[in-house]
Amino acid sequence: MTKEEIENDRDDMMIDEKEQQGFPLMQCAQEEFDPDQLNMYYVKLFPYADIYKWMSYGNDRKHPACDLSYFGRREFSFILGNDVYLRYQSFNNAAQMENSIKSKCPFKIDIGAVYSVDPAKRNAYAGENAFTPVEKELVFDIDMSDYDDVRYCCSGANICNKCWPLMTIAIKVMDSALREDFGFTHILWVYSGRRGVHCWVCDARARRLNNAQRAAIADYFHVYKGNENSRKKVFLGAALHPSLVRSYQQVLRPFFEEELLCGQSLLETEEKFEKILEMIPDESITAKLRGEWLGNHQRSSNSKEDINRVRWEKLKSHLQSGKQKGLRRCVEEIVFSYTYPRLDMGVTKLTNHLLKAPFCVHPKTGRVCVPIDPECCEKFDPMAVPTLSSLKKELDKGKLENGEGKKLETGRTSLDKSLKVFRDFLEPLLKSCKEEMEISYNAKLQQSKSSSLTW
Repeated sequence: MTKEEIENDRDDMMIDEKEQQGFPLMQCAQEEFDPDQLNMYYVKLFPYADIYKWMSYGNDRKHPACDLSYFGRREFSFILGNDVYLRYQSFNNAAQMENSIKSKCPFKIDIGAVYSVDPAKRNAYAGENAFTPVEKELVFDIDMSDYDDVRYCCSGANICNKCWPLMTIAIKVMDSALREDFGFTHILWVYSGRRGVHCWVCDARARRLNNAQRAAIADYFHVYKGNENSRKKVFLGAALHPSLVRSYQQVLRPFFEEELLCGQSLLETEEKFEKILEMIPDESITAKLRGEWLGNHQRSSNSKEDINRVRWEKLKSHLQSGKQKGLRRCVEEIVFSYTYPRLDMGVTKLTNHLLKAPFCVHPKTGRVCVPIDPECCEKFDPMAVPTLSSLKKELDKGKLENGEGKKLETGRTSLDKSLKVFRDFLEPLLKSCKEEMEISYNAKLQQSKSSSLTW
């Protein structure tokens, strides 16, 4: 990531003050960001041991096959409070990492690739390929601001309970495809701390993908290709791919028809329904629907049905009753255009791309970047995650009640729930790393024995 990318980081964009049209806004409030509170968080709460276990992938010096240099070849980067940007930070162990973070108190922590040599000593090695990225999790970045053309409640960095479900749907679609289509199992979802989500695919074969392979996977998910000037927003092919059929039937269509359609009032006003009519290539159908809707823009006083739902059923009837396959496909294209995940492709394609670390704190909101359980992501509330100020109050109080009215142990905080999600992800991951390490070690022993016998 270049300095220019840092300066243009979408997480650092100013909140749009646009009028929110009467929707209950859950704006990511810009708390008074207190460096002292951040220091308190790094001293008392940041999960150094868990991050080290994750980034070590079993190379913890407890097995003879461990790569003792592995963690030390991982790049970390810091952005400090005075806008100093430190790249190529590296640490030999958890204690070094902890000491560095506590002493520097970075406002942002990014995680990069595992390199061929220690990043901090990269200049000591000669040769064009002496310092190259050799491993990195397959990562995805999904940002709510990329959905501004299909949400009318908020824009920019603002989020609310009307539009956040778009992130929930993105998690469901992506998580299912990564597991079922690619066979990945160790997938970590993390709230960005402001208006989006990050995905870390941590399987060994995912970490070892080259740039071309990463780009191919990114392209696999690159269904939405539209912009504000293009009529056609998605390209679904002659026949829907089985993965798209699954997403459409199980996730996208139900969400569009049961939540998004009425929640965002997509067909209630001319400005909104014209965006959808523009996706229909048959002008006779669009003219007929436009005439009906402009002539009857108010709900019938005798009808209890939502006008958006009534108009959607009428639109589907016109499109699906025709003989042209292209018209029947329009219904699917509209749903995909409004609901399919929109990725930052550049984040996924390059092995050396940096991504914000889990459990760091967003300086614009004070919110902790906590893991999200994909099994119950619909229950995740971005406005209820721990903040620096809330954690300080909990620590000061020394105790906290859970939902059942029982007392938690002294000094525990609301961060515990997020730590459990992270550790539940870590346990099977580290187990698989140890198993892979053992298999590789035994194979080398067997090969060594065979070579000695032959000799």
